[in-house]
Amino acid sequence: MKIEPHSRLPRRRLLGLATGLAGFAAFAPVKLAFADAPTESRFVLVILRGALDGLAAVPPYADPDYAALRGPLAFGEPGEQAGALDLDGKFGLNPALAPLLPLWQAQELTILHAAATPYRDRSHFDGQNLLENGTAVPNGAQDGWLNRALGVIGATDRRLGLAVGETAPLVLEGSVPVASWAPAGILPEASPDFLTQLASLYRADPLLGPALATGVDSQRLSDEIMSASPEPAPNEMDAGKNGAKLRAADLLAPAAEGAGKLLADARGPRIAVLEAGGWDTHANQGLMTGRLATALGGLANGMVALKRGLGPAWQETVVAVVTEFGRTAAPNGTGGTDHGTGTVAMLAGGRIRGGRVVASWPGLSPEKLYQGRDLAPTLDLRAALKAALATQFGIDRATLARRVFPDSDQVAPLEGLTEV
Repeated sequence: MKIEPHSRLPRRRLLGLATGLAGFAAFAPVKLAFADAPTESRFVLVILRGALDGLAAVPPYADPDYAALRGPLAFGEPGEQAGALDLDGKFGLNPALAPLLPLWQAQELTILHAAATPYRDRSHFDGQNLLENGTAVPNGAQDGWLNRALGVIGATDRRLGLAVGETAPLVLEGSVPVASWAPAGILPEASPDFLTQLASLYRADPLLGPALATGVDSQRLSDEIMSASPEPAPNEMDAGKNGAKLRAADLLAPAAEGAGKLLADARGPRIAVLEAGGWDTHANQGLMTGRLATALGGLANGMVALKRGLGPAWQETVVAVVTEFGRTAAPNGTGGTDHGTGTVAMLAGGRIRGGRVVASWPGLSPEKLYQGRDLAPTLDLRAALKAALATQFGIDRATLARRVFPDSDQVAPLEGLTEV
């Protein structure tokens, strides 16, 4: 288990010291806060990169146009062969998401359907950029809305924000430093003895001395918090930001459980971001089995693992699962779906008033589809995210509308999603 800072100066200087230190440069640990965090509330953002098919994840089996529109990708009604798992008599859960049913039954899971960001084109790059920058346009801000939220709640060092992966995603980039953590198998190993010797060697260096000493202490702390868990091989990852390795959804669980343990610790972070690839299902999407079922099963197992890692801290947590846009309502000619618009998001955790599908359902008749092809978006994702941040961190509506999600006064936080 390793922890890495988002500070390039120490890395570059280490690289310049000797080629033998190159392995350590990728490790460069960051100080985890040794004092208790200033809040007990946690927020976890899970980004599904590639565009989740919301009509497959949470099929609206009672919609009169659903079965004919979806064709071979249509689930049956609950109890039928290839039937969805009933949620409320109108919507069902993809059977691959069955591990989430206990959360639903415990009212710790809410489904947001026909949801979307303000983005209405179909570029992964632009859609993800807008999702993370928190404005209404791609490249509307150079920092991320979660980093701005960290600034609002008073974070000034790396103690509160955590990126689970090689690099911080845009949503966490900005003026507030954050830590990153990746399970073993993603970053190269650096033994405790090596770090101790290196810290001793550069003890007198005004920059490296304190940094290396902190690194040794940080590794000890992370080892104390984390217990061993099986890790996937590094070649089982999708390509993510800037070519970084991105954990596939079916391999999410070990990272999610590890992140949960770090978040649960009194000295640990309070906001974390996980990412999973594998959602761009243009071909061979499948129904009960196949690419999407595998990814959804991994997501469900990851959510369960996150709850397990958090332990009692789950009761103080909100988890938001989001994607850049949806997919076409009808399948294409290769057994998949193409880039679309409206989709599904999820909120989970002990602070959620769950057991509900929140949707202003637009319908699936031809005239109701967005541009004649997509599930029409009727719920602005920012409204749900604002509600979560307001509950967890007490951020007022004006600050959410002007600083966290700039120029979004017209988007009110959704009421009743969370426990106050």
